[in-house]
Amino acid sequence: LDAIRATLQAAFCIENFESQVVERHNKPEVEVKSSKELLLNPVIISRNEKERISIEGSVNSVRISIAVKQSDDLEKILCKRLMRFMMQRADDFHILRRKPVPDYDISFLITNFHAETMYKHRLVDFVIHFLEEIDKEISEMKLAVSSRA
Repeated sequence: LDAIRATLQAAFCIENFESQVVERHNKPEVEVKSSKELLLNPVIISRNEKERISIEGSVNSVRISIAVKQSDDLEKILCKRLMRFMMQRADDFHILRRKPVPDYDISFLITNFHAETMYKHRLVDFVIHFLEEIDKEISEMKLAVSSRA
């Protein structure tokens, strides 16, 4: 988690940057990938094959993709349901993407506008807290399902 925290703090050095292609447009470069020179090298931090986080940065946005540990079929189903539940409420979460990056379970997109209106250290703390709690939440849901059976 310390490596993730340090990487996120470095990646959140983002600023307003208008499109080089279309005048007066400001789109997250990490999503559109219109100019190679504006993208940073993606960083993938993994605990094992199934549990990993990808941090893709650019000059004006950061995309954080998370693959959650899923050791059996029940955990896969619970994870899929929980992520679907959260993504349906993406408007309330502001930084949550409606659709995750392929091979990942959930993705966050933080733009320069989020970094200007929210505290950067709070955004880092949120992502770290999310990583800590998501495994706990799925384990609790698994126990609840097992106890009912």
